[in-house]
Amino acid sequence: MGFLKGKVKIIDQYIIGKYLGTFVYTLAIFVIIIVVFDLSEKMDDFMKSGLSFWGVLTKYYAGSIPFYVNMLSPLINFIAVIFFTAKMADQTEIVPILSGGVSFNRFLFPYFVSATVIFSANLVSNLYILPYTNTLKNSFENTYVKRNDPSTKSNIHMKLDNKTYIYIESFDNKTNYGYRFTLDNFNGDVMVKKIVADNIKWDSLKRKWQLSNYSIRKIDGLKESMIYGSGKVKDTILDMRPDDFSAYDNVVQNLSTKELSEKIQKEKIRGTGIMNDLEFEKFKRYLHPLSAYILTLIGVALSSRKVRGGVGVSLGIGIFISFAYIVFNQFTQMFSTKGGFPPFIAVLLPTIVFGTLGIYLLRKAPK
Repeated sequence: MGFLKGKVKIIDQYIIGKYLGTFVYTLAIFVIIIVVFDLSEKMDDFMKSGLSFWGVLTKYYAGSIPFYVNMLSPLINFIAVIFFTAKMADQTEIVPILSGGVSFNRFLFPYFVSATVIFSANLVSNLYILPYTNTLKNSFENTYVKRNDPSTKSNIHMKLDNKTYIYIESFDNKTNYGYRFTLDNFNGDVMVKKIVADNIKWDSLKRKWQLSNYSIRKIDGLKESMIYGSGKVKDTILDMRPDDFSAYDNVVQNLSTKELSEKIQKEKIRGTGIMNDLEFEKFKRYLHPLSAYILTLIGVALSSRKVRGGVGVSLGIGIFISFAYIVFNQFTQMFSTKGGFPPFIAVLLPTIVFGTLGIYLLRKAPK
């Protein structure tokens, strides 16, 4: 905490050190426990994958551990605040601070400094780190853990731009291979080109699509021309990628912030039905870190009073509220992605509800 010396008082440094120290220590313990359970659950998948210990570590746990840290952060944040604040109250450390002329709002200052550190770390992680680590985790799971899950998406209709529409009867996400491909190109309401192919495949090296056994029909008023490519392969560039046809729900988590914004703009044209998923993911990355402030406020208000029963009572109430917060978040996500609830409101609603609860508890807290 050397960078804070001279800027905050000794009591501030004490609380900040307790807060962040308890948070990091508790988070590390929970992550280790989850990794142990996850390892025992997926041991058969690791053995069948044929990967070495280093391969599993770099291709799975390098992605899953940041995911667990992000998932547990609100819960651990709340538990850390409850635990060390209730312990301070139980040891009669808070009463002398407030009796010495420090207002309760000033007492909250080091807590919010610590919450800002956690908020900043979560925000940076959501925007710049998790999309890449989630790619490692989800790629491993889709390949080895979900190997028996359906990997094919059927009857795909998509609008690529204002003039071009495509249809694919089925697309296999493991082989990036599609069957019965059709492309219709219009000039206003008039069709000017139609491409039909038995197969379509993504060439990751050329970053192009390959059409097999194709035919191209061009229409110019009453004039028509046909090009047949029976038994031939044609390279073509189309504004779509294999991820656009993914059968896996976790593909949205793999997108970088820039890719997510671009996909949202394309989805406004394509209308494939995943707009709520995309917008929820976008708003979640920016707004979920606010839980650091909300849960800190509730935690201090709950645990700053010395109660009969010691730390256990406050800790039990804190764990209950933190789980309620996580469950409420899951419900709003389900209502948004499956029920059409506006994504922005769905992401912000838990913050508003629990923020209101925090302000109420703060007014009732001992001053």
